Amino acid sequence: MRKTAGAEARAVRLTKMQELVEAGGPLPIKLAAHRLDVTEMTIRRDLSAPESPLSALGGYVLAALLPGAERYSLDEASDQHAANKRLACERAAEWVQPHDSLFIDCGTTMVHFAEALPPDMPLSVVCYSTNIAAVLSRRPNTQLMLMGGLFHPSSATFFSDEGLQYLNKLGVNKAFISAGGLDPERGASCSNFHEVPVKQAAIRSASQSFLVVDESKLGTLRPAFFSPLDAFARIAVGGVVAAAVKKQFKQLPMEFARAS
Repeated sequence: MRKTAGAEARAVRLTKMQELVEAGGPLPIKLAAHRLDVTEMTIRRDLSAPESPLSALGGYVLAALLPGAERYSLDEASDQHAANKRLACERAAEWVQPHDSLFIDCGTTMVHFAEALPPDMPLSVVCYSTNIAAVLSRRPNTQLMLMGGLFHPSSATFFSDEGLQYLNKLGVNKAFISAGGLDPERGASCSNFHEVPVKQAAIRSASQSFLVVDESKLGTLRPAFFSPLDAFARIAVGGVVAAAVKKQFKQLPMEFARAS
């Protein structure tokens, strides 16, 4: 059966993207769209095609067989909280200084944080997720340290006791932590229990810890508790927050970032 013009164009784009990935590693979706002179949504639809040899993870185009790579989901693409995550991360990135030693947590929020860091700022960063590492590996003045261990595809993270020992030995001056839920009484929580000891070790190790979330996480509880909220020097919240919700957290050092 002869391919339609649209299918032929998609095949050409997929071939070009595969060549770019093979030559230079993970390719930002934004850059792929620019190189191929199409929209980012077109790239995402190409990646979701059954015949695609590529996948999407953390805003990057990856070879489909890489650990943690998943077929792109339009439900994920339409994440209504993405803009607010970006706002929170842009605010939190203002708290980073040249030559800081950072721990950057996992999750879709923290991809925006890694991208928000000034590109040429000299930093040392330890992380444990492939999507964060993919962003940081392209920074020319960043010393990147990746914790190893068993890979967990659900969050694209690695975990092991040796990795925790490695983190404890490093010592970082600032830890940037994500959360799936913030409750004024029951603290910060997430969905994956294997992340808890890593987050807790980073908080213990760091001179200062910061929490970075979008407004949808406020008043939410997830199964895995990892920290009381008073452990954080500052909490960056992206998006418009109702006055009644703000009141619940009024004793905490929250900074609200919203679109102008």
